[in-house]
Amino acid sequence: MARRAIDWVFKSRTTGKITVAQFPNWSLGVFLAATILRLIVKPTGSAATGFTVVGTGSLLVWALDEVIRGVNPWRRVLGGTTLAWEVAQLLSR
Repeated sequence: MARRAIDWVFKSRTTGKITVAQFPNWSLGVFLAATILRLIVKPTGSAATGFTVVGTGSLLVWALDEVIRGVNPWRRVLGGTTLAWEVAQLLSR
């Protein structure tokens, strides 16, 4: 029973293999690059805002893409949770 539940949550509907993460994913890569660069460069002013907008925007694109095209329930839930978190963060500013 547990094996069927794990398969249902984590198996890709396209390949039949367990899929927790996939690479490459350009929008997630842009988010990671913007975040790392912001931490290394430590920009101020409009440059800091630019890094934040690019990073957050690409993370929102990734999350929405996972909700719509995620290959299994795990990926869809991960995308939906990230999308809800980021939208809540944006609305609380």
